[in-house]
Amino acid sequence: MNILGISCYYHDSAACLVVDGKIVAAAQEERFTRKKHDADFPHHAVKYCLAEAGVTKLDAVAFYDKPILKFHRILETALAVAPHGLGQFMQAVPVWLREKLWIEPAILTALERCGAEAPDGLYYPEHHESHAASAFYPSPFQRAAVLTLDGVGEWATATLGVGDGHTLRLVQSLDFPHSLGLLYSAFTYFCGFRVNSGEYKLMGLAPYGRPIYSGIILEKLVDLRPDGSFRLHLDYFGFVGGLTMTNGHFAALFGGPARAPEAKVTQRECDLAASIQDVTEQIVLAMARHARTTTGMRHLCLAGGVALNCVANGRLLRAGIFDDIWIQPAAGDAGGALGAALAVWHNALGHPREADGKTDQMAGAYLGPRFADDDVRKWLQAKDYPFHELAAADWPAEIARLIAAENVIGLCQGRMEFGPRALGNRSIVGDARSTKMQSVMNLKIKFRESFRPFAPSVLEERVGDFFDLDRPSPYMLLVADVVERRRLPLQGDENTLDLQTRVNRPRSDVPAITHVDYSARVQSVSARTNPRYHALLTAFEAQTGYGILINTSFNVRGEPIICTPDDAYRCFMRSEIDYLSIGNFVLEKKAQPRWEERENWREEFKLD
Repeated sequence: MNILGISCYYHDSAACLVVDGKIVAAAQEERFTRKKHDADFPHHAVKYCLAEAGVTKLDAVAFYDKPILKFHRILETALAVAPHGLGQFMQAVPVWLREKLWIEPAILTALERCGAEAPDGLYYPEHHESHAASAFYPSPFQRAAVLTLDGVGEWATATLGVGDGHTLRLVQSLDFPHSLGLLYSAFTYFCGFRVNSGEYKLMGLAPYGRPIYSGIILEKLVDLRPDGSFRLHLDYFGFVGGLTMTNGHFAALFGGPARAPEAKVTQRECDLAASIQDVTEQIVLAMARHARTTTGMRHLCLAGGVALNCVANGRLLRAGIFDDIWIQPAAGDAGGALGAALAVWHNALGHPREADGKTDQMAGAYLGPRFADDDVRKWLQAKDYPFHELAAADWPAEIARLIAAENVIGLCQGRMEFGPRALGNRSIVGDARSTKMQSVMNLKIKFRESFRPFAPSVLEERVGDFFDLDRPSPYMLLVADVVERRRLPLQGDENTLDLQTRVNRPRSDVPAITHVDYSARVQSVSARTNPRYHALLTAFEAQTGYGILINTSFNVRGEPIICTPDDAYRCFMRSEIDYLSIGNFVLEKKAQPRWEERENWREEFKLD
């Protein structure tokens, strides 16, 4: 039975195909259209999923939320705050009346254009049911509590569920406008970053600050209860009846207007980031304790955009509230497509589910397109791009040698990752031991703010050698501390340094991946899910003694992660990446013909 899950029309549209309960393919539309957070119907992603499975006939189609309920929330909210919500209402309603209320015929027509034979009618799991299904059904747990946390779905902003075998029930919810996701986004906006895009910047900025505003947030903005539920004091926010996330009362509370985008980051922004991160972690921990008490479950599954806050996830794991946690790697709205399809297969149709307690069903999140060597060779030859072809057996040692010489390598290999993290197949990698690599990759390759940390990829069997972490972290969704023996001592003047100097000061023997608080966002690499990337790390360890690399997504700032060899080559030539590896083909920057852009990519990609 072929079930297609779809998420679209809001942000991060995606498609996922589930065949007889197995996740066969999944991809975000942005990777094909090159429009970050593309919200349009995922034509390219649907076509890819059908082609990957070699099918055209669909037995069921699932959309990841209930549009009528969402429209009801928009209308009721506008009436509740009238006349203040008029501007927001006038922006939203024409789009709904023209497009979103007629979603079923629009989707069926779009599927027909994609070459799919779809049945009449769609399934509509609720937004947070889709999130919860994406968290529980692929997890390794037979039974688990499920928490979903995001901005807002139809009405719910957070839910507590219980998964048992093939059944999944949502038992409690927190409703709009009281939202942890929107609270975090309000601070993202106030600190000068883009909402629904820059939240991870705020998380990365937090260790440079002190949580001096936590008390004010909990006193003035958030009424937090022991069970993790809360109410926002809406007098300080603009997102309910206005067109901005915060208002003048919010600005007065924190000493002045919001930071302008691209303006210098000051200590105030650092302290605000630290404070909202601290409050977020307090709320997540309170919700988790309530979930454990309420459900009695030993395991927890997480999804929704807030579940991408890997610092909070790491703190939750260390708190020991649950024996183990599992987080959906595509935790945001894109993952709703996957959850919607699985909700139909298991919850609606009642098909059984097996879980061994150890292995998840995400195939390492490598669920996107791949490109055969023969096709890549023909493409390179047609383009007349100079390259060197390596034997598969020689590839790990040669790429490891180049990295050890402090070269930066772009990797385009195997199946593209599903979700916001590059996990070795669409990655830029470098030597984590290098004292200059963090600065070089931020400023000359990613063209982004210097304060942002990079993540490590580490051999699964070596995680404990580098980090205070006693289990795998395959999806880069847990932050852990670098072990004590690898740290360099503080010099005592850290609080007097400017941001740039503080960033570039080494803090461990793997300085390129060690954040200012000695933390790192860990990706453990398994020989089972990615033998090629594991072989590269193994070869690097054989040459250097370190089974660890710096890993960042293969893109420049504002650009979606690359998908195709052509995407990879363009990004390679736009930046100061030294070598590009597409499968077994290696291209050296210095050997390439002169590169001329038809358009200015810095204008093409909106800065995130």
